[in-house]
Amino acid sequence: MNRREVKRAPVLRFKGFTNDWEQRKLIEILKSSVTDGPHETPQILKKGVPFISVEAIVNNKIDFNRKRGYISFSYNAQCNKKYRPQKKDVLLVKSGSTVGKVAVVETNTIFNIWSPLAALRVTNSNDPYFLYYLLQTNTLQRQIINKSKGGTQPNLSMRILEQFKIFLPQNYLNQQKIEQLLRTLDKCISLQQRKLESFQFTYHEIIRRLFLKKAKWQQTKLSDLVTILDKNRKPVKKEDRLFGDTPYYGANGIQDYISGFTHKGEFILIAEDGANSLTEYPIYFVKGQIWVNNHAHVLKVNKDVSPLFLALALKQINYSKYTVGSSRNKLNLKDLENIAIFIPDNNEQQKIGQFYSNYLNYLRINKKRIQYMKQFKQFLLQNMFI
Repeated sequence: MNRREVKRAPVLRFKGFTNDWEQRKLIEILKSSVTDGPHETPQILKKGVPFISVEAIVNNKIDFNRKRGYISFSYNAQCNKKYRPQKKDVLLVKSGSTVGKVAVVETNTIFNIWSPLAALRVTNSNDPYFLYYLLQTNTLQRQIINKSKGGTQPNLSMRILEQFKIFLPQNYLNQQKIEQLLRTLDKCISLQQRKLESFQFTYHEIIRRLFLKKAKWQQTKLSDLVTILDKNRKPVKKEDRLFGDTPYYGANGIQDYISGFTHKGEFILIAEDGANSLTEYPIYFVKGQIWVNNHAHVLKVNKDVSPLFLALALKQINYSKYTVGSSRNKLNLKDLENIAIFIPDNNEQQKIGQFYSNYLNYLRINKKRIQYMKQFKQFLLQNMFI
């Protein structure tokens, strides 16, 4: 038996807190039984009381923009006899593919919930945000997933949820310090995400305005600007791939890393079939050794053209006009070659291409920063709880 099991204490602790954590049943820290919303399908209106279900729980927050719609005030009053949402209640997805997602009510706005959401309200001697983060730990998530199996879709019984065994510090201040650290980290992550979204909005507006003047540029066909190297592509089944450092590209980007390569140099990759979006068609500027399967076209840009500019120009195209098929859109080689491209002089190409390169670098650095912060949060979740 290791020290962690004997002491009943997490790996990481705040200074001054040395007592063992106590084991309790989840119901013991709640003011009342776990409850939910109405089990019948209510009439959805255009005005009234906001009505949410599982799709409104996004990134462990309530997104009221994803509400189901509105219910009448009279029906809400009827629902309130069973459950009336209050600020600092904890909501848990208990049914469906997103079972285990969790959020805290952070508004005094009147709203109500549907039955796939469970509502938990802690006693005054416990911190609701501590429970919120506890439910996100691997230990609790495993319990939720395991106990929700057995039917055609995941479904967690509220009575089973109440009997979950949990560990928590006896000292309310200890609960507070843990959740305050994690909430501060969550706020930092949200701030970085908002800054990145704002930057991306500004960037896309600049690009939109840049390409408004394309009528002044020279029009040509894509085939006049590139050499297409599709003949060197080679698909490899997952079980036949040898692990390595080479990115293995498909229609929608990197699928794996393998040994060997099909192409070496600077290229633009554009989905042939299986693109996951027509409005943001998969196009990638890549350098070095790569392996490309048969679901992406490979373009080698001519020397007198900026590859970065051309990659950006290709992203401005409406591909619904060039692809065929209904269930699986395909961009045939001939249609690809005939895409009309507007191109400025080389000097302007280089400036726009450099701007695009700077944007990609900023995007990569800040996405990586957010990823590290999320990884640090996961580390804290697994080491500051039992």
